[in-house]
Order: sequence, then structure tokens, then C-alpha cells
Amino acid sequence: MTEDGYAVVLVYATSHALRLEKLLRNETIPCKLIPVPRHLSSDCGACVRIRAHDIDAVRRVVGAARLEVAGIKAI
Repeated sequence: MTEDGYAVVLVYATSHALRLEKLLRNETIPCKLIPVPRHLSSDCGACVRIRAHDIDAVRRVVGAARLEVAGIKAI
């Protein structure tokens, strides 16, 4: 994944994306709730966009919150 780009955290439900966004903002990790990019999934839904260099910090937050995610993908 590129250090200067973005990644998205894919989740199983919009409510999970909202919860993750709140958790990341509480940890002052910049993020934005966006629609899932078409090239990743044709399903309707939301995901959380993060900076690629924050991936490790996001994984720690996800693990500590025991939040199940579908994956983290570079965009």
C-alpha cells in the first residue's frame, strides 16, 4: 500500500462503519465515511476512508474494540 495514498476499511454493516468512524475520531485518526468504491464491491454500503500510513493504528483500534471488519484495501 502506498504511504501517501488512502485505504478503506470495509465493514459488514453501515452501523459498524459509523462505530468505527467514531472510534477513530476519538483516537484523532483522520477518517471519512464514504460509499464503498464500485471496484471493491457492487453492494450498496459504507466504508471508512483512512490515510494509508494510518493502517497499523487503525488495526490496533479495530482489535481493541473487537470490531469485525471485512478488510482494509488500498484505493
